[in-house]
Amino acid sequence: MLNQAKPFALGEHCEVKTTLGTLDLEIEQAQVAATIAAVATRRKLPERAVEIAYVTAIQESKLLNLPFGDRDSVGVFQQRPSQGWGTVEQLQDPVYATHKFFAALVKVKRYQKLPLHEAAQAVQRSADGSAYAQHEEDAKILAGAFTGRVPKAVHCWYPPADKPVPSQTAKARKELSRALGDTSSTGNQISAATQRRGWLIAAWSVAHAQKYGLHQVRYAGVAWKSATGHDGWLTDGKSSAGQVEIA
Repeated sequence: MLNQAKPFALGEHCEVKTTLGTLDLEIEQAQVAATIAAVATRRKLPERAVEIAYVTAIQESKLLNLPFGDRDSVGVFQQRPSQGWGTVEQLQDPVYATHKFFAALVKVKRYQKLPLHEAAQAVQRSADGSAYAQHEEDAKILAGAFTGRVPKAVHCWYPPADKPVPSQTAKARKELSRALGDTSSTGNQISAATQRRGWLIAAWSVAHAQKYGLHQVRYAGVAWKSATGHDGWLTDGKSSAGQVEIA
């Protein structure tokens, strides 16, 4: 199980909150969760597919990109090179690994109608498929947040860097596009055709803010700032609903 939300503690964390509950994630876990949702959106898959991916990834790796595993398993989904999933290097790329997972999932007959753990087991064929069931509640919270269906559901905080870190917005946009597909942008403003897509991009950006030195993410009348990350999304009159601005 993922951690239920804890009171603020010094360090690095992300909080995910929807009407179904609140979860406390490590930043890497939030990055992986955001990547899974982005890849699903690129493939035009329903939220149910995202939930199935989450119960699998939580059980297999706790949403971490592991460089090791049982026998030759590696990565977020603990996929095995010897079973044809890809090379070790490929499977250590969460974008690639997620595409491979979804490519297998959509071949499962009526997967959207199956219980989450049965659909996960149909892809993974693990020793104990029932283990995935214990993560359904967490998966539904994550799916609502990272697909963008629930606004303002994700925020992260972390100590400031010892030395000022230049904002790598171009790298962030490139990595977002690798997961989400082509994203139209003007400078640091990334177009969001729908509110749901906008909040997906915003959640992804906040989860990756530390990695790319982002100081601020603005969208739909609110902003998240790294300096006050624990406070979450605060009112911001300069942001619009048509694009997500990163800086």
